[in-house]
Amino acid sequence: MITQYGYWALLVGTFLEGEAVLVLAGFLANRGYLELYWVIVVAFTGTFLGDQFFFYLGRIKGQDFIARRPHWQVRAERARWLLQRHQIPLVLGFRFLYGIRSVTPFVIGSSGFSPLRFAILDGIGGLIWAHVVGVLGYVFGKSVSVVIEEIQDYEIWIFTAIAGLGLLAWLVHHWRSERLRRRAPKS
Repeated sequence: MITQYGYWALLVGTFLEGEAVLVLAGFLANRGYLELYWVIVVAFTGTFLGDQFFFYLGRIKGQDFIARRPHWQVRAERARWLLQRHQIPLVLGFRFLYGIRSVTPFVIGSSGFSPLRFAILDGIGGLIWAHVVGVLGYVFGKSVSVVIEEIQDYEIWIFTAIAGLGLLAWLVHHWRSERLRRRAPKS
């Protein structure tokens, strides 16, 4: 199943957010289920397409869209502050910023940032991110192999643990977002 649907799952996961999905794909590449080259290509494609989608959604829907989502307010303000002070570093590296990664392309799009400039910088940042995180997942798999000589006996447990940690991180993020949304004043 992994070899048949793994790249599609990676594409969707990186389109939506993706660190845990990419680390898992890198680990699976180390184990021989996927190829690291294609993991990086697919992760780049997914993250680039997702960022472009949210950039243009921000460009079309604008600040009003963010204003109607009180649970985005704190993260959007942080992204705006960073955009005003550090445009190029922010566009290149927002994928590495926990907490504001998902809202940043939307904020950049709603700010009037040049679409061509965003696409170029986003492409460079996406390539860096896909390589770094994909290789980290691959190295993680290699490290586990060194520690556990007969990893095939434990492979399913390691895969389950990584997937479980990714799910747990998503649940905590979702829980926090819901809590912020419920606390925000109704408009």
